Amino acid sequence: MNIFNEQEQERIREAVAAAERSTSGEIRICVERTCKGPAMERAISYFNKLGMAKTKLRNGVLIYLSTEDHHFAIIGDMGIDKVVPPNFWDSTKEAMLTHFRKDELVAGLEKGIHLAGEQLKKYFPNLSDDVDELSNEIAYGEEN
Repeated sequence: MNIFNEQEQERIREAVAAAERSTSGEIRICVERTCKGPAMERAISYFNKLGMAKTKLRNGVLIYLSTEDHHFAIIGDMGIDKVVPPNFWDSTKEAMLTHFRKDELVAGLEKGIHLAGEQLKKYFPNLSDDVDELSNEIAYGEEN
């Protein structure tokens, strides 16, 4: 059973597609019900499992969310980390938290995806030969 219904999943997929239209960066969402360990460690684990380090410019971003534990993390690949300040994702996290605190998970993810796309296009604008390197589908964790 998925955490999101089909309409919610479509909203998230469309948010990813829209964000990626303005950047060569790649955005993925990974959701699971419970988090086994620190959220950042889970995000790193899924980042690797989903092959996110295989993008040409190493500019993939994973937004990880654990719905029952209320944990989330944002992780960017080394290409992003080389060019952005250390607190790069802080404002995105805060904007997402505003929605998460109101139990608006989809709206929070949409906001985070949009802001990630806005940030990525500053450093990784859309290229004329850009291809969608990673799936826009939501990745569900082990217990879903």
